[in-house]
Amino acid sequence: MDLRKNIAKVRADIDAAAVAAGRDPASITLLAATKTQSSDTIRAAIAGGIRLCGENRVQELTAHLEADAYAGAEVHFIGHLQTNKVKQVVGRVSLIHSVDSERLLRAVAAQADKLGIVQDILLEVNIAGEESKGGVSPESLPALAELARSCPQVHLRGLMAIPPVSAVSGSNRKYFSQMHNLFVDITKKMSDNQYVMDCLSMGMSADYEDAVAEGATLVRVGTALFGPRP
Repeated sequence: MDLRKNIAKVRADIDAAAVAAGRDPASITLLAATKTQSSDTIRAAIAGGIRLCGENRVQELTAHLEADAYAGAEVHFIGHLQTNKVKQVVGRVSLIHSVDSERLLRAVAAQADKLGIVQDILLEVNIAGEESKGGVSPESLPALAELARSCPQVHLRGLMAIPPVSAVSGSNRKYFSQMHNLFVDITKKMSDNQYVMDCLSMGMSADYEDAVAEGATLVRVGTALFGPRP
């Protein structure tokens, strides 16, 4: 595996997709999804130009933090977060992508309050209504966003989504388009929010170019960088 070559290719693909959509390539952030990767691989990715890592599992996040594997990069939590694991994540990552319920939101806010910090979050949307996935429904999103705005211990930065897995190229563009519309709508409704909503996290290895074409500001890429996971 030539990690530097993979990083350069993904970045070039993002830039080309942005230009084709009339967007500034600098407005799209590449997040390296480091699930199952070793600390040494994470360090190599950072040496190769990665400036943002994302972890799915609390146990792996904790181990890599203890090993100082993220030195030189920012780290986000992008996986499903259980309320009993909130203490291990809040204050240790710069952004939590997967807040999807009032219960989790309040747990994050309570832990941030204990630490005397403001935790940046995204609200995860179950854009395709899949029973197997987390995320708030599009219909329930405005109420959860309003609750987030009312919590001084959290900073609502935007939205995140994981559309259905598909082997057909372009099949998720409709979901990405729907997410962009939701993002624009919620941003307008939060116009008096004290914080700026600037992050639409969507798109992974199989479809990040389509996500960029439909308005993603951050794409979460693992396999295209590190190869197939074990």
